[in-house]
Amino acid sequence: MPTESNPTQLDTRGLMCPEPVMLLHNAVRDIATGDYLKVLATDPSTQRDIPRFCGFLGHELVEQGEGEGEYWYLIRKGG
Repeated sequence: MPTESNPTQLDTRGLMCPEPVMLLHNAVRDIATGDYLKVLATDPSTQRDIPRFCGFLGHELVEQGEGEGEYWYLIRKGG
């Protein structure tokens, strides 16, 4: 079971919109409600798209950050 300290990881670095969100949509389907998913990205549009994705589909965006041209997001799957 993926936890906050040991989430499933989705690496979308190098991919551009809409691919990161499309892959995120598929990855969320593969985890159980309440499990965590960490997304790694380089596309700046994910800063807008991933929070919207979470809000629209009822998932919790637990944390997000950026550094050295990369972005990361920790998501908890909603029910």
